[in-house]
Amino acid sequence: MSVDTAAEVAQRFTRLYGSEPEGVWAAPGRVNLIGEHTDYNDGFVMPFALPHTAVAAVTPRTDGVLRLHSADVEGGVAELRVADLTPESDRNWTAYPSGVVWALREAGHEVTGADIHLASTVPAGAGLSSSAALEVVVALALNDLFGLGLRGWQLARLCQRAENVYVGAPVGIMDQTASACCEAGHALFLDTRDLSQRQVPFDLAAEGLRLLVVDTQVKHSHSEGEYGKRRAGCEQGAALLGVNALRDIPYEELDAALERLGDEAEVRRLVRHVVTEDQRVERVVALLAAGEPRAIGPVLVEGHVSLRDDFRISCPELDLVVDTALESGALGARMTGGGFGGSAIVLVEAADVEAVGKAVETAFAAAGFTAPRTFEAVPAAGARRLA
Repeated sequence: MSVDTAAEVAQRFTRLYGSEPEGVWAAPGRVNLIGEHTDYNDGFVMPFALPHTAVAAVTPRTDGVLRLHSADVEGGVAELRVADLTPESDRNWTAYPSGVVWALREAGHEVTGADIHLASTVPAGAGLSSSAALEVVVALALNDLFGLGLRGWQLARLCQRAENVYVGAPVGIMDQTASACCEAGHALFLDTRDLSQRQVPFDLAAEGLRLLVVDTQVKHSHSEGEYGKRRAGCEQGAALLGVNALRDIPYEELDAALERLGDEAEVRRLVRHVVTEDQRVERVVALLAAGEPRAIGPVLVEGHVSLRDDFRISCPELDLVVDTALESGALGARMTGGGFGGSAIVLVEAADVEAVGKAVETAFAAAGFTAPRTFEAVPAAGARRLA
């Protein structure tokens, strides 16, 4: 999000509310390189931030009124009272920013209202965490304006609570932490159990590589039932195996654990995905640390096969991206995000970007699918104040 765009958001705020905002903040969407559906199983993830951001111009209020407006949604200013915010009472986009206010107040922070204007370049429904970006930018702005003194990981926890309890979507902690804590030029190796972090250098361009994001234009929603069913199945598997979370099943003991699950075929598949996916994250971290970025390609493909066959959250469009990209010379590809639509990532040699992109477009047209949107993913900075 450029300075010019930040200035535009501030100007729209002024037109809406009649005075200049006290500040402008940005929080990015994210791509998850590897580690899908492991975050709510206390496992490992490896996201990085995108240049696409949600931007918020904000001024605090002291009268208990919360006013919200988005440049991306039709309609006027929504006006709420902070004292009246109630979980799962709002099914509109306003649930995300108002949920953050609710979560901050529930945690004992004196947030007495605000005027907020938002604009986002994070594609909605594409598996790139548009909702987390919205939550984190509001949380960061309020943290600064009300002097709450919270750190990035603490804001991420509160934003996750807002989405879990207020919005009613059973998401893990990865998206909010990525938006709040990622650094430019790095992927974030995050242990979702203790929130320990390591910034792993991830400069594919220097190696002659590119990572493409292919948005299939198939929309998904975390608050719909299939995501919740997978999470409940994982929790059932942990309970049957007598562990706190599937993170606690060592990869070396996976076969024995699956045998203990007996006839629970669906739970067996979910357990197998989570345990092998945690191991894939560790393999990718090791390969990048060893200076072997091309070698992560096959690991990405393994991840897609697991999500498709064991977790069963892919769709024909995502499978077509992966299959076509690999047939066209890509080093690796997989779906990314919560599933049932959204985006895939494709690791390619820089010289092959155009050919792979064209092959995917041609395949979509031949299948009668909506044309995909493709762009290069470059690891960007996490949430920050712009003005």
